[in-house]
Amino acid sequence: MDAAPVKIVAIDGPAAAGKGTLARRLAAELGLPYLDTGLLYRAVGRRVLDAGADPADPTAATAAAQGLTAADLDRPDLRTPETAAASSVVAAIPAVRAALLDFQRRFGAAGGAVLDGRDIGSVIFPDAPVKLFVTASPAARARRRWLELTAGGTAVDLATVEQDMAARDARDASRDAAPMRPAADAVVIDTTELDAESVFALALRTVRDRLG
Repeated sequence: MDAAPVKIVAIDGPAAAGKGTLARRLAAELGLPYLDTGLLYRAVGRRVLDAGADPADPTAATAAAQGLTAADLDRPDLRTPETAAASSVVAAIPAVRAALLDFQRRFGAAGGAVLDGRDIGSVIFPDAPVKLFVTASPAARARRRWLELTAGGTAVDLATVEQDMAARDARDASRDAAPMRPAADAVVIDTTELDAESVFALALRTVRDRLG
């Protein structure tokens, strides 16, 4: 008999669409490990900035990715606008993505997982049985991120958040290495007008349908 397929739930989408919150809830509900792959790129970007280097420098960014440790993912400064901008830049470097590819695949292949990011369903696990693409309007996403930042004590105005997010969206969608876009077989969930409970119910129903 063939081995049972690994239970991979791939959740992609732009920043502040709600995919992280959804992914954590699904992982808990399904009893699967959870990985926020965006933290990998944020940690790489942060390491480059701390070294005083340019995130767009392939040599510096690749070295930071190859030297990444688990402790780097626990840093408290990975959610700042500066780190977010750096993460988007390093994520466009093919050598950085290659350095982190095996880490992500090993994490999921061990026994199944819920992973969220930008290219989980399209590149990391193209054969995942469940693929979701979680999105929302740019205005809704910018306001959510602004509320998150101000609640955490970061002083920033909404217009700046909107500009930074628009620039990041453009980079993520236009980069040559794994541009952000829904996989052909992904279920798209627009969270603009939905609360967290409605999003979770819709996603869980989809997951159970796909996993049987």
